[in-house]
Amino acid sequence: MMMKKQLAKLGLFDAKVPRYTSYPTAPHFSNGIGASDYTNWIKAIKPEEDISLYVHVPFCRRLCWFCACRTQGTQSDAPVAAYLETLKAELTLLRAVLPEGVRLSRLHWGGGTPTLLSPAMMTDLADAIFDIAPMAPGGEFSVEIDPNEIDAARLDALAAAGMNRASIGVQDFDERIQQTIGRIQGYDITRDAVEAIRTRGVTSLNADILFGLPHQSRARITESVQKLLSLSPDRVALYGYAHVPWMAKRQQMIPSDALPTPQERLDLFETARRLFLWDGYAEIGIDHFATQTDGLSVAMRSGTLKRNFQGYTDDPSDVLIGVGASSISKFPQGYAQNAPATGAHTTAIREGRFSVSKGHVFSLDDKLRSRMIEALMCDFRIESAEIEARFGVSSAEVKRLFDRTLAEFPGVIELSSGVLSIPVEARPLTRMIARSFDAYDMSKAGHSSAI
Repeated sequence: MMMKKQLAKLGLFDAKVPRYTSYPTAPHFSNGIGASDYTNWIKAIKPEEDISLYVHVPFCRRLCWFCACRTQGTQSDAPVAAYLETLKAELTLLRAVLPEGVRLSRLHWGGGTPTLLSPAMMTDLADAIFDIAPMAPGGEFSVEIDPNEIDAARLDALAAAGMNRASIGVQDFDERIQQTIGRIQGYDITRDAVEAIRTRGVTSLNADILFGLPHQSRARITESVQKLLSLSPDRVALYGYAHVPWMAKRQQMIPSDALPTPQERLDLFETARRLFLWDGYAEIGIDHFATQTDGLSVAMRSGTLKRNFQGYTDDPSDVLIGVGASSISKFPQGYAQNAPATGAHTTAIREGRFSVSKGHVFSLDDKLRSRMIEALMCDFRIESAEIEARFGVSSAEVKRLFDRTLAEFPGVIELSSGVLSIPVEARPLTRMIARSFDAYDMSKAGHSSAI
């Protein structure tokens, strides 16, 4: 890794940049995209094509202070049951326009807390989904599981529905940190949930852990990572905590003076990173780790790794349909986002129409830049020949884009035989380097720290 002085000089510790799980990023979506665009894009899917489906459940029993996701708290099952009926109605609308023979390469239930659904609700939702499209051979059905909100009956229902990958958020096992971020989840309850998941034949396990949390130190994150490693997850996302209290009001509960500095955040990341590498995990992109046999590792080695709203993925599909309030769909033509508010989404579905309220139509320039950014984020390199062949642009145009980035990061990036690459020691700068290929105005959104 480059020296901190060099990284500081290049602006790493001051920069606010997108995570680039999409391009353009969501703040640049406009109101010019609606239900008719979404419907036409669905109808344009090829018959018998494999697609991905994301289902958003925005409810939680408690609202964790650190979380910036679109969620709402509930202690009653009544709003959850009503929302389930909305999801089923939305799936019925989707079935009416989805081409015949479509299958699911990936199905993911996220939130919120999908596991606050009762066993009967889980079965009902799965049946409604598979009524419109079955899983493709080798497809993955993953669910975000809260160890505090799961039991044997619900795990039985998920396993019976075909869940074959589970995802658990850990954040940090330190009790003081958990109290400060409003997320109490002990190691024992997490271990018990993992054992219960695997007992039911679900062998693939994802885990999320955060760096940059209040009161986090190298000793504390070392202990938390070691505890996580004892659970042997197949893949781990090591995300940087994004403190955006102006956007996520609940984060105002977290004392900003307890947060580590950007330089300390880098130390925390490197501490955790080394532990994963020492344990034999492959490094995937900027913030993921996976066992050598996991699909992400295979995709990385074969050059087919992708990046989407869930982070890194080995999903081969070109279409991702988001169901539920605030969900974002991606098509070859562009992005479409459902109404963020649950009430507005429900009203639209009850009126027999999709709730899509904004989105973005891709231009050729969007597609070109999106691929260049994804190549950097996944492979730390862009091959001019691939860009020229895929988008029909000249080598001179690609060189113009390369030259701009080389000028912005002199002596940092390498260019050889038409391949622009980020050397290992400069990879903390990856999001900043990716930003240099971004044609959109950065001032429109309050992005998170570059590290």
